[in-house]
Amino acid sequence: MELQGICHKMHAGLKDLSVTDQHTHKANVEYKFILDRSEVDLPFNLGQEIEIEWTGKIFCVSCGTKTSKSFSQGHCFKCFKTKASCDMCIMKPETCHYHLGTCREDSFAHEVCFQPHIVYLANSSALKVGITRISQMPTRWLDQGATQALPIMKVGSRRLSGQLEIMFGTQVADKTDWRKLLKGEAEPLDLIEVREQLIEEFAPKIQTIREEFSQNLEFNETVELLETELPREFVYPVEQYPEKVKSHNLDKTPVIRGTLQGIKGQYLILDTGVINIRKYSGYELKIRA
Repeated sequence: MELQGICHKMHAGLKDLSVTDQHTHKANVEYKFILDRSEVDLPFNLGQEIEIEWTGKIFCVSCGTKTSKSFSQGHCFKCFKTKASCDMCIMKPETCHYHLGTCREDSFAHEVCFQPHIVYLANSSALKVGITRISQMPTRWLDQGATQALPIMKVGSRRLSGQLEIMFGTQVADKTDWRKLLKGEAEPLDLIEVREQLIEEFAPKIQTIREEFSQNLEFNETVELLETELPREFVYPVEQYPEKVKSHNLDKTPVIRGTLQGIKGQYLILDTGVINIRKYSGYELKIRA
């Protein structure tokens, strides 16, 4: 079988949802490739030999223009410099500058930045804190390859969630070690216990941030503690983890082959190395199995 199209990040979803004896929502993760913005079932199974070829073409994921280089995961240079989705505040939400009147796109701010967000704890390569829109649960966790996740706060804006993430980040990492992620499963954590410890420790600072943002009359920037949320647990389709993680690079080697050993986060795990599919958004690929 051969498929060809413009690559986008894989769609990750859940199946076989259950509640464990530990009062945890547990589910298996399943994936679909996105080619030309259409979902396609993965044309291969674990243990199957596959080949991925880059045709040498890149098309901007925003405007569709052919580009010689990808910026910010699939954008042409013009969109990279003008789209709000490529601004620095996407990577650092605490730097959101809408309130300063300098947002690149007001519509993006209303549709994304001032939608309800959550602050969460997750276990990917280890304990981490993160933020995402409510509408992006559980996608954000699955894209990161988290095996556990727990929402701990609901807030009214992206900048507010970023401020809380920075606060918690003094005690908890906000990054994932991708090599460690792909070497095996992280040790299970008691996320409820961690939540209770953090909320107690940071209670005065949370109140200070809550009072600061309550003065915004244009948007509802509230802070709500999620004290009754149950942890989530995710099982990824992985048969074997590599002992040593080697990363494939289509820019240097446009054709890669290998036996599929697993999928985790946005990575395909092959016996010849791993490849981050999201990194190649906008690339025209041929996939053979």
